Amino acid sequence: MPHNRPADGARRPIDDADYARLLAVRTAWRRFERWSADQAEAHGLTAAQHQLLLVIRGHESPLGPTIGQVADHLLIRHHSAVELVNRTQRADLIERVPDELDHRVVRLRLSSHGERVIEELSSVHVEELSRLAPLFESLRAAPGES
Repeated sequence: MPHNRPADGARRPIDDADYARLLAVRTAWRRFERWSADQAEAHGLTAAQHQLLLVIRGHESPLGPTIGQVADHLLIRHHSAVELVNRTQRADLIERVPDELDHRVVRLRLSSHGERVIEELSSVHVEELSRLAPLFESLRAAPGES
């Protein structure tokens, strides 16, 4: 994780306003996560399924991610990713597709239903994150600024 420290490596002192901003951000982030889980549930998904759809839709390869890549993005073990993929495929949100170049590799892509769901969820999430952006930016404030 990158650190934004002065060239001499010194850390700036943390003051009461910094602690208050950190608390506000952590609280807002936890509320956002709860809100996000509620949004997923309203669409018939678990929070993990929502994240899986986002990994597939946001993946850099147009072929789609492998299960191993999904596990890396979600910070879970491979066997946990397989279980998540199985449940999400049974819900008709994703498909397994053999890789065009290497048929030993299986790629994941969204079904048409999955595409609709992730588009709806992402739209409200981008809106909510835009609303929260000023709070996160407040952490970048110089000492004495609030």
